[in-house]
This record gives sequence, structure tokens and C-alpha cells, in this order.
Amino acid sequence: MAKKTGLGRGLDALIPESVEVGNNAERKTETDNKDAILWVKLTKLEPDPEQPRKDFGEDEINELADSIKTHGVFQPLLVQKKDRGYMIVAGERRWRAAKIAGLHEVPVIVKEFTEQEKFEIQLLENLQRQKLNPIEEGQAYRRLISEYGLKQDELGERIGKNRVTITNAMRLLNLDNRVQQMVIEGKLMQGHARSLLGISDADKQYEMACRIFDEKMTVREIEKMVREFEKPSKPKGPKKNTEALDLILRKYEDEIRESIGAKVNIKARDQKKGRIEIEYYSAEELEMLVKKLVKGKTV
Repeated sequence: MAKKTGLGRGLDALIPESVEVGNNAERKTETDNKDAILWVKLTKLEPDPEQPRKDFGEDEINELADSIKTHGVFQPLLVQKKDRGYMIVAGERRWRAAKIAGLHEVPVIVKEFTEQEKFEIQLLENLQRQKLNPIEEGQAYRRLISEYGLKQDELGERIGKNRVTITNAMRLLNLDNRVQQMVIEGKLMQGHARSLLGISDADKQYEMACRIFDEKMTVREIEKMVREFEKPSKPKGPKKNTEALDLILRKYEDEIRESIGAKVNIKARDQKKGRIEIEYYSAEELEMLVKKLVKGKTV
């Protein structure tokens, strides 16, 4: 089992929320005490190619650079020593902005971390200070689970996220790549995108995603559209008034979804019979659903 570090409480234990590192601050050298704030040349710092954030908004970096030109860097970067310099663990945005602002050095705190600790810290910084896009978030969760053998509930404890949040973020990775890109670009909200997971045909999924964007559809409208797509074609016959039944079934779907945290479809054969379908996207999610469904059952 992975060692718990209390990272879920945030980054405050590692980097003070506000520290004096401006021009009047005492300047330490690289030979000073281990936990001091040091001033290091930008050329001796390099970003971590494995960090979860891949998309750095140019406008946001330029705005930060303008602030740094006026006020300096008030938050030290968290770095790890390398053979010829330092690897940035937390603070790559500040490093990028400092270069644009024309700085030659920035304040840093040097610490040592395992690969898992480093990645968790990077994930936390991005989630707490500059939100990852939903796809980057899902990829980060999946990497921590697959590479370090963490279970979803254990990961949730370590980073202060509930299991449903982690599961829902990872489910987005099952979408067609074109749909994922729409999520990254902000054209689709997470809830809208998750509603498309019931469509296995990639081209149809993308086609519907484009329609959702163009028509500004609601989640309820999307779910109705997906249900219509999933319905098998039936021979033409006299129409039955099923509107009232549909309203009741949709209400039941919402209640079950709220209770167990999973997508639910109730499909009626007639007024008395039908079936309930519950979707899951991993063995762990299935285990969680089974526990919730059998809770309180006596043998």
C-alpha cells in the first residue's frame, strides 16, 4: 500500500500561501540550509515533461507575466535537485511567465520527492491553483492508479477528492478522441460529454457532440437524444400515450442515479414490465456499485 502523505490537505505544508520573496527579502545561496528560499537562475530550471498539465494558456501566462513585471514573484517554485540544475515540481506557470517578464532568477524551495509524491503534488497544484481541463484530470488519475497501484478510494483520500469525482473524470477517457478534444477546448461540458458514453459508434458520438455544441443542448435533451438513438426500430403501429410513464421512469432514473452515483436507464416493455440498466466503466466502479446496492441486505 502506498504511503500516505496528507497531500489531500493541500499544498500549504509544502509551500506557504504567502511569503516575502520580493527584492527586499534575504537572498540565500544554494549552500544555505535545506528548507530556505533560494534564488536560482531561470537557466538552471527545467520543466518536468511528465507533469499532468500539457496545455498552458498563452493569454493566462502573459497576464501573469505582466503581474510579475510589476510585483515580482511572490510564491516560490517547488523544485527537486538534478545533476545540472533543478527540475520544477510545482510552479511551471510562474517559470514561464518569469521568462516572458525578463527576470533572470526566481525564488525556489528545494525538496526531494519520490516519483509518486512528485506527480501527486503536481496534480494538486493544478487542481487547486490553475484548474486542469477535464481530460488532463482524468489522465492524471488514471496514471496514478495504473502506475502506482492505487485504488480509486485510496487516491481520493490522498488528494482530497471523492471516488465518484475520480470515476467520472476517468470515464471521459472512453470518449472518441475528437469528442475529448471538444472537452479540452471547452466546447462540451463534462456532464454533456458523459451523456455520450452510451453511444459506442465513434463517428455517431462525434456527430452528436457537434450537434450538442451547435444547438446548445441541455443534459436532459442529450440523454433523451441518446435514448432515441439506442432504441431498436419498431414496426409501425398505433401510437400509445406513454408520456406519463416516461416522466415517472425519468424521475426514478434521477433518484437511482443520485443514490448510487452511476448512469441508469429504465426501459419499459409495457405498463408493468421492463428492465433497469446500470452502466459502469471499471472493475472498481462495479465493486462500488455492488456494495451500494446490497447495503443493508440480511442473509
